[in-house]
Amino acid sequence: MIHPTAIIHPQAELDFNVQIGPYSVIDANVSIGTGTQIGPHVIIKGPTRIGRDNKIHQFSSLGDDPQDKKYGGEPNTRLEIGDNNVIREYCTMNRGTHQGGGVTRIGNDNWIMAYTHFAHDCQVGNHTIFANGASLAGHVRVEDYVTLGGFSLVHQFCIMGIHSFSGAGSVIFKDVPPYVTVWGNRAEAYGINKEGLKRRGFDNVTIRVLHQTYKIIYKQGLTVEEAIEQLKPLAVKHPEVNHFITFLQQSTRGIVR
Repeated sequence: MIHPTAIIHPQAELDFNVQIGPYSVIDANVSIGTGTQIGPHVIIKGPTRIGRDNKIHQFSSLGDDPQDKKYGGEPNTRLEIGDNNVIREYCTMNRGTHQGGGVTRIGNDNWIMAYTHFAHDCQVGNHTIFANGASLAGHVRVEDYVTLGGFSLVHQFCIMGIHSFSGAGSVIFKDVPPYVTVWGNRAEAYGINKEGLKRRGFDNVTIRVLHQTYKIIYKQGLTVEEAIEQLKPLAVKHPEVNHFITFLQQSTRGIVR
């Protein structure tokens, strides 16, 4: 289960059936749950906690120091990775910073393709897809079921709302509301993520309501406050519209237009 060329620190905690490939290095204060497979040439530094049944491919670097000039080697910042994630080749995920809450966190059932980067203090939910080369700057929050196209770049402190989608090569400087598709440099909104919603079982009525919600926000020349007032009657019967309202109320960077 553990290749003889792998280097495992005595203070690492590995479940009995964790697999470690050739030439991988597992540092102190790393915890890896049952069923997780670590490929060859992977570096994992601590403090890092990895859950069960993950598959981490070759040359990934997880749990290294945050790339933040304010970081001064403070102890006990950490990386947390949940369960059933696929992390492909050359992915990098940094620990958090004290200024940002101390933890970089990745949830469950995420599909993370090659050369992606998660900077310090990012919070990534569940069931996301990161295509090759997608990168998050520090303090980014990515909610559940988000898809980032290849080489998408998300600026620090931005939020990607639930079920949102970015096209390949997008450069995102503001928050992306739930269910919305964005694309471009700088990213602009291009409607709701209709195909993604269909694949996840949203019915036609809900998709039409979300399209109506999008038009209220983006097509009627309203301020955010005016759009929220227009959306409140729809939200009574459609909880998905509440996601829009809550997101708009909480956004501090403004939304992609």
